[in-house]
Amino acid sequence: MSTPGTAGANDSTRDTSVSHLPDHIRRAIEITPAAGTSERIIDITTLGRRTGRPRRIEIFFYRAAGTTYLCSGAGGGATDWHANLLANPDFTFHLKNGVRADLPARATPVTDPAERQAVLAEIVADLNQPHDPGTIRPTRLEDWADSRLMRICFRPPS
Repeated sequence: MSTPGTAGANDSTRDTSVSHLPDHIRRAIEITPAAGTSERIIDITTLGRRTGRPRRIEIFFYRAAGTTYLCSGAGGGATDWHANLLANPDFTFHLKNGVRADLPARATPVTDPAERQAVLAEIVADLNQPHDPGTIRPTRLEDWADSRLMRICFRPPS
């Protein structure tokens, strides 16, 4: 994948490194453009913003600019996972297809327009690859402009 700029991102306050993870887990997260849809599906466990109880939600993750993101996809409608992570950014990232792992993580909303544009462009370009004809084909970046987008930082286990 290419590495778009992350203008406005504060690299000193975010650790997007996966280098502390075991090799097999790191490789499962450092997904390539040739990855199929099922390899991108994870669960997250976050606290419900209204109930405060743990809630497990299935979602897609993406890699762009060497960082892991959660993204709502085309359309950008409100999502429970996004609202829950805004209220409670610490969560568990569950790899569940192939390699299985429960990883402590923290979500940060991506609000900088330049970073959003670069990351969404890379996600759309990746999904438009002809490697997996069964995947959804978001052919226009404009359809993704309002997507909910969260940057993921994997924390070492405490």
